[in-house]
Amino acid sequence: MTQASAPAAATQMDDGIVAAAEACLASVGRAREAIHGVIFGQENVVDLALVTVLAGGHGLLVGLPGLAKTKLVETLGTVLGLDARRVQFTPDLMPSDILGSEILDEDQDRHRSFRFVRGPVFTQLLMADEINRASPRTQSALLQAMQERFVSVAGARHDLPRPFHVLATQNPIEQEGTYPLPEAQLDRFLLEIDVGYPDRAAERRILLETTGAEEHRPQAVMDTEALLSAQRLVRRLPVGEAVVDAILDLVRAARPVGGDALVADKLLWGPGPRASQALMLAVRARALIEGRVAPSVDDVAALAEPVLKHRMALTFAARADGETIPGLIGRLVGRL
Repeated sequence: MTQASAPAAATQMDDGIVAAAEACLASVGRAREAIHGVIFGQENVVDLALVTVLAGGHGLLVGLPGLAKTKLVETLGTVLGLDARRVQFTPDLMPSDILGSEILDEDQDRHRSFRFVRGPVFTQLLMADEINRASPRTQSALLQAMQERFVSVAGARHDLPRPFHVLATQNPIEQEGTYPLPEAQLDRFLLEIDVGYPDRAAERRILLETTGAEEHRPQAVMDTEALLSAQRLVRRLPVGEAVVDAILDLVRAARPVGGDALVADKLLWGPGPRASQALMLAVRARALIEGRVAPSVDDVAALAEPVLKHRMALTFAARADGETIPGLIGRLVGRL
């Protein structure tokens, strides 16, 4: 794989995009450093979360408790200057607890009318903590908000703020009291981000810097307008034909019908066109946070697993044979 396509695409940029890109690269770089200064030992996780927001999407953070998933989302909201709220999902949480509900008001003249009371979804960055602990009915309450950026309550449309992002955390499904997310909702998440244990050096730094009398707190580096400008820039970045072909080859190969013979018979279902769209946006955002103005095939390979993993499922026979989704994606990436 090569990055030769990135300079070639960059030459197609007009002066206006170049100027906007240079200004955006500086602010995104400062935001990245600020988040890394608070979240230790999770560099790849931080970068993927930042890619998710810059690409205008939603992210699913998967990992055991105590691995700084909640702190990451809080830090991201602070550094990017977003209005952020947190909802702790529980089995008894109702859809109205997230979206809001209508209440009956009575004024001084005894005139009665319904008034909509907005729920916590009306924010710019919503942290859905332990989303897989809520019932499917409550999980699905977020579907329209995540896709359409508005909610419908009692037949009335209520637009959400701009930008609007959901960063959900999920405990491994093997834990008790969890409900797997439906496939339709999983597909709305741009990336699935696995959060693992930090290495020894990072955990030592965590011990020394978070258990003292003073704790380092993040500062705002960007604001809403700067973030919206960066998101618009991501969609304007040029993408070379080699990158477009790599995205199409990868996504189409990961399907049980018409896919690569290496994996097709091992899959129940595979990624649809939304996965191609997600990968196209994500590779542009990754290039931006790494100081480049155009993505390369290497970006496609790096983001293949977080984009595709939650959009594929193995057959029973493949699971019995010890196959894994990351393993299949790795084989497909090797053919790029």
